[in-house]
Amino acid sequence: MGNTIIQYLGSVSGNKTYIKRDDLIPLSFGGNKARKAFNFFREIDAGNYDCVVTYGSSSSNHCRIISNMAIMRGMECFIISPQESSAPTFNSQMMRVFGAKITIVPVGEVHDTIENKLRELKENGRAPYFIAGGGHGNLGTQAYVDCYKEIREYEAEQKMHFDYVFFATGTGTTQAGLVCGQLIYKDPRKIVGISIARANPGGRQVVLDSIQEYLTEKEMVISKECIEACVIVDDSYIGPGYGQSNEEIRQTIREMLIHNGIPMDATYTGKAYAGMKKYIKEHGIYNANILFIHTGGVPLFFDELRFLK
Repeated sequence: MGNTIIQYLGSVSGNKTYIKRDDLIPLSFGGNKARKAFNFFREIDAGNYDCVVTYGSSSSNHCRIISNMAIMRGMECFIISPQESSAPTFNSQMMRVFGAKITIVPVGEVHDTIENKLRELKENGRAPYFIAGGGHGNLGTQAYVDCYKEIREYEAEQKMHFDYVFFATGTGTTQAGLVCGQLIYKDPRKIVGISIARANPGGRQVVLDSIQEYLTEKEMVISKECIEACVIVDDSYIGPGYGQSNEEIRQTIREMLIHNGIPMDATYTGKAYAGMKKYIKEHGIYNANILFIHTGGVPLFFDELRFLK
């Protein structure tokens, strides 16, 4: 996979704003989950697995991509999905097109259902590969350490520097990878995750945990104080909740589509971009170079399209 493009959007509140188009990764509508999935399936392809088990809601970009990559290999994909987030979406329709076997249970039963499914498969002679929800884990984190390197390469080519990097943060590995990249290269910038679901301190803690897990595996020692200083998770813009929209988010999606021809969605990117604009104003950021990472979710754009005016 080559580097995804970075394009200039224009001025946002007196700041030069750019967007990194991870939504253009050439697999199943792209996005951060596609970037991570490549790492998981390299390990699957090198092993002796015959099916995949994962977890996610009906809005999950992760589950869409994992089920697509599984069927491309002739593998079965089992998805455990929380009842509380099971409304039909274009993503869930695509999971079914890809032949995913979806089990819907109350969120409190998800963990046990996953364990039971893995045990059942093994008892029947199967060799399942488990991927945590959202591509959580060191392979997912590594994908965004690699993305951070791409950002640095762009800066070197263009002889410029991004003062801020914004994106939607959820399960934490996208932000963990970017922060690990920053810690490795000791770059002076602020990496700001706009939470799309989890309130703090939980939203921030999953990022810190993923960073520590990655650094431990790589046998890198970085002080707790240094790590904590680099992790910014803003939970002020969650709005109605995960997967829920409002008029402000829809207006952001509409403006991005009209002025730039770029689709965003209400669950992830549209909510995060709206949050970024408010963050910039509320923190008095001016005359800075700002990068927003488009982490995908294009099918979810079509779920929202009927509400745009």
